[in-house]
Amino acid sequence: MPQFFVLLAAMLWGTIAIFVKQLTQFGFTEMEIVTIRVLFAFIWLIPVILLQQKAVSLKIDIRHLWYFVGTGLCSIVFFNWAYFKAINIMSISIAVMLLYTAPAFVAILSVIILKESMSKKKIAAIAVTITGCAIIALTGSGAQGEWSIVGFMIGLCSGLGYALYTIFGKLALRDYDSLIITFYTFLTATICLIAFFPFWKKAVALPLEAWLYMGGLGLLPTVLAYLLYTNGLKKIDSSIASIFATVEPVAAVFIGISLYQEKLFTGQVIGAMLILSSILIISEKKKNRSILE
Repeated sequence: MPQFFVLLAAMLWGTIAIFVKQLTQFGFTEMEIVTIRVLFAFIWLIPVILLQQKAVSLKIDIRHLWYFVGTGLCSIVFFNWAYFKAINIMSISIAVMLLYTAPAFVAILSVIILKESMSKKKIAAIAVTITGCAIIALTGSGAQGEWSIVGFMIGLCSGLGYALYTIFGKLALRDYDSLIITFYTFLTATICLIAFFPFWKKAVALPLEAWLYMGGLGLLPTVLAYLLYTNGLKKIDSSIASIFATVEPVAAVFIGISLYQEKLFTGQVIGAMLILSSILIISEKKKNRSILE
C-alpha cells in the first residue's frame, strides 16, 4: 500500500500539464495559473491542517520568514512559472525531463549552500544529467516547433527552482514540521502573487468547467499528491520512494503523446533516460525529497 500511495502521487504530479493546457485555453497566462495553483492549494490545506490538529503549531518565529520567502517565491513561484512556460513553449515530454534535472541542481547547491561534501556519486549524477540535457538540446533542433533555445533554458530554470525547494526546505525542517512548511510556503506565495495577478477578473465570466480545473489544480496534483507521497514515505525508505516517483515523467510523457499527439525523437528518449538514471544514481543516499512539487 505505501508503494501504491507513492506511485499514485507521482501519477497525479504527471497530470499537471493537463491543467496547464486547459487553463491556458481559457485565457490564463502562466503567472495567473501559478497564482491559481498556490491560492487553491492554500485553501485546500486549511482543512488538512485542522484535521491533523496542527493548528497549534502554526506559530512561527518572525526571524524565520526568509525560509518561506525561499520556498514560496524563490522555489514554488519561480519553478511553477518556468515549468508551465516550458510546457506551453515546447512539448510536455521535454518540459518534464528538464524539470527532473532538479536532483543535479540539488547536488551542486547543497555543496555551495549547505556545505555538504561532493561525493563521486553526485559528480556522476551531475555529469549524466548534463549529458542527457546536451543530447536533448542537440536532437531538439529538428523538432519542428517543439523545441527552442528559450524554452530549453526556461525548462532548466524549472529544475533549478524545484531544487531550491529542497535547499530551503531542508533549512526550514530544522525548526518546523513539513506540513507547516508547506502551509506557509503557499501562504507566502499567495500573498505575494494575488495582488499582481487577479485571475478572478477573467474567471468570473468563465463556465463551471474552468473553476473545476482551477480547484483541481490546487487539489489533485498538489495537496492530494503531497498527502499521498508523505503517507507512503512513512512506511518505505525515501530512496526507494524517490525511484517510484520517477513514474511522474513517464506519466507526463504518456499524456503528451496520447492526449496532445506529441512526438519523441530517439535522441530525446536517450537524453530522458540519462536524466532519469541520474536520479537513480543520486537517490541511493538521498534522505529527503522535495516536500511538494
